[in-house]
Amino acid sequence: MSSRNPERKQRLVGQDSHLSRIFLLLLFVVSAQGVTPNPEACLVSSSVNGSSISCQPPAQIPHSLPADTIFLAVEFFNLTQLPADFLQGVPNLQELHLSSNRLEDLSPKFLLPVPQLKVLDLTRNSLTRLPPGLFRISAALCTLVLKGNQLKFLEASWLHGLKALRHLDLSENNLHSLPPGLLENFPDLLTLDLSNNYLQTLPPDLLRGPLNLERLHLEGNRLRVLGEGLLAPQPKLRYLFLNDNRLASVAAGAFRGLQKLDMLDLSNNLLTTVPTGLWTSLGKAARNLKDGFDISSNPWICDQNLADLYRWLVANKDKMFFRNHTRCSGPEALKGQRLLAVAESH
Repeated sequence: MSSRNPERKQRLVGQDSHLSRIFLLLLFVVSAQGVTPNPEACLVSSSVNGSSISCQPPAQIPHSLPADTIFLAVEFFNLTQLPADFLQGVPNLQELHLSSNRLEDLSPKFLLPVPQLKVLDLTRNSLTRLPPGLFRISAALCTLVLKGNQLKFLEASWLHGLKALRHLDLSENNLHSLPPGLLENFPDLLTLDLSNNYLQTLPPDLLRGPLNLERLHLEGNRLRVLGEGLLAPQPKLRYLFLNDNRLASVAAGAFRGLQKLDMLDLSNNLLTTVPTGLWTSLGKAARNLKDGFDISSNPWICDQNLADLYRWLVANKDKMFFRNHTRCSGPEALKGQRLLAVAESH
């Protein structure tokens, strides 16, 4: 059989890379009425729920907004600052997109006029911190996107006030570490994206707040070890991305309890072997790993220490991505051979 379709895997990896855009499409059915062709004016459209406003250069940013505004996008303006009262007069705002500017900081009072805000997208700005108290009345906020900023560290207090958070994207920052207790107040969190940072270790209690986490993105960091208890609090986890790290060690019980896992990506790490029992809980349930797994581009040493993995691979080979790129790096007699072929010969 040929390898599973890599394009399908790519779609799975990118499903929530533009979460805020998905909300845009789902929340609003915009009528054509009210759209102006003037290139210096923002695009204004109306729905039964309220007004939606989208501003990009060369449009001029409006000084005032319709009182019924529920969607606002001000993007690609290279703004470094926004006035504290920028959102005054739009108490029903539900989505705010400020991506691709150069915002360096926000006023602690910035979100006070919009207590119903559900989506805040700050992608690709220059934020190095968040002001304490920014979210103190943002109990309705469910999606926070901070992708592509310049955050080098986080403080748990920055997120205080968020009570309904379901999607948190901190990818493509400069994070080297995370504080303990960061997620302890987010029981409803479904998606956590920490990909493409500089994380070498993770706090043992990182996931002890969320109760329903479904997607965890840790790819593109510098993680070396996956310990015993990190994932234990997450029995509902479905997608786990650990690819493109420096993982050389995975604890035998690292995946224990992940009975609903649909996809696992361990590709492009430094794994030469794995402990007996690692795969025990994976691949058995009817839905388990139904979307596949990837262990390619690791320097596997194909000896008797992989016997447990060999048996598991043969039983689950129909779920395996990139078989041709999953090869032995040793011993010398097996160097370059496909790992699955070696497994099937045992």
